[in-house]
Amino acid sequence: MRGGRLDTAPDAVLLPADAAAVRRVLEICAAEGVAVVPFGGGTSVVGGVEPLRGTHGRLVSLDLCRLRGVEVDRRSLTARLGAGLRGPEAEAALNAEGVVLGHFPQSFEYATIGGFAATRSAGQASSGYGRFDALVSSIRLQAPAGAIQTLQTPHTAAGPALRELLVGSEGVLGVIPEVSVRVRPAPPLRRYEAWIAESFEAGAEIVRALAQGPGLPEVIRVSDEEETAGSLALSGQRGVAGRLFGAYLGLRRRRRGALVIVGFEGEEEAVARHRALTVRALRAGGAAYLGRAAGSSWEHGRYQGPYLRDTLMEIGAMVETLETSHTWSRLGELHAAVGGAIADALLAQGTPGLVFCHLSHAYADGASLYFTFISRARHGAPLEQWAAVKRAASEAIVACGATITHHHAVGRDHAPYMEAVVGATGLEVLRALKAQLDPAGIMNPGKLIP
Repeated sequence: MRGGRLDTAPDAVLLPADAAAVRRVLEICAAEGVAVVPFGGGTSVVGGVEPLRGTHGRLVSLDLCRLRGVEVDRRSLTARLGAGLRGPEAEAALNAEGVVLGHFPQSFEYATIGGFAATRSAGQASSGYGRFDALVSSIRLQAPAGAIQTLQTPHTAAGPALRELLVGSEGVLGVIPEVSVRVRPAPPLRRYEAWIAESFEAGAEIVRALAQGPGLPEVIRVSDEEETAGSLALSGQRGVAGRLFGAYLGLRRRRRGALVIVGFEGEEEAVARHRALTVRALRAGGAAYLGRAAGSSWEHGRYQGPYLRDTLMEIGAMVETLETSHTWSRLGELHAAVGGAIADALLAQGTPGLVFCHLSHAYADGASLYFTFISRARHGAPLEQWAAVKRAASEAIVACGATITHHHAVGRDHAPYMEAVVGATGLEVLRALKAQLDPAGIMNPGKLIP
């Protein structure tokens, strides 16, 4: 749209009112050879809902916005949610029942429950609440060949988990009309605060100590030195306040430090206990306290990144994000390799830029790294510029043995690297699964499976 080209668009948009209508649409499209792209909030950043036709001449977009059911089992702390509910709508309905899902990706304002499941999403509070796949207790798939419904039980030893095959399936196997999820009592207290570590490496070590020790708070993220400098510059502190803050950082020897955002949610006593353990680890790791105002500022602006990206693109900037994850033993290597590959690729395009990174979504064995790069867009060839940088970053990720995506899913952009993640035999398993559930090959062509 920015280039003034609308070469691809679906031939029709269909809005089924229930799972039965979804089934009928898929039956007709399979019989007629019409490709189907399931559509939720349209927030995919990897081409997940690109209207690719594959070998099919016709294509429909299956908008799931009318699938909006909500059923809460307060005793079991589970909820059945329609795929078309947007993040805020689902949370509002759950909050009315005194519970919370706690899934807050940056796309929260528009992304949907079905999209969370289809892309194996992770939210900003996943360290405490868990990734979306960990929240799914049961899932339903309507495929062209038939329906699959997993049991809603806490656990089962009945063979390989079909639930795991359907979560993250990205619409290539069928449509997810509803999901049952685990919820929690709504937290009466939320506390966000900011600290600054001596360096990105020091901040990562603090997170590792928490993940392998007393446990992580609901939110914890560490910006590298470059992202920290950018965040502080964007905070708008000027004049006396800016000088005082700069003097404070100098006093604490943190002028080139790494910003750490920490968030706690729950009962007051539990938050106090968890915070005490976290503060002990932060101080032991050499971090200095910046206060609650900086933490609250991050919380209030947590969904603003995409809007800033659009603004920057309007004035001729190239802005993109990508993410990956690895073990603690190789996280430093991954950070240096991917950041270096992006910087070198931008330079080779004649558009040197800024490369930022933060650590998030931590585990006992490793963590996710989220990269952002900003440069001048190459005049007349911004897509070629983007493709070159994306390719360099992806090849660096693969060379390090890391995953090609931690929470943005595969879509179209990452599909060429799937074999490096699952292996040649793994790809054949996925192709066999698709052939069984979608024999006509109509479901979301060109995504996930190369």
